[in-house]
Amino acid sequence: MHIVKKVEYLHDYKLRLRFEGDTLKIVDLKSHLDGEIFEPLKEQEYFRQVVVDQDLDTIVWPNGADFSPDFLFEIGAQLPEQTSVQAA
Repeated sequence: MHIVKKVEYLHDYKLRLRFEGDTLKIVDLKSHLDGEIFEPLKEQEYFRQVVVDQDLDTIVWPNGADFSPDFLFEIGAQLPEQTSVQAA
């Protein structure tokens, strides 16, 4: 099972997630907001209220909507690890 450690809102319905082991992924949840619990998330101001719930190890919204961390990991686009650039 994966663990979401950090979430950052990017734009539209995209989030940058940091998982255990410092794995970074970008998830686009636009096409996954089906069902009554996810209806409020279609409003971007509400969508931006996403936080990490340390007890659930995933992201949640004030109305209790959440996504499985394994699902988020699976649909996320892998980001390369940040490399430090030294001045020449």
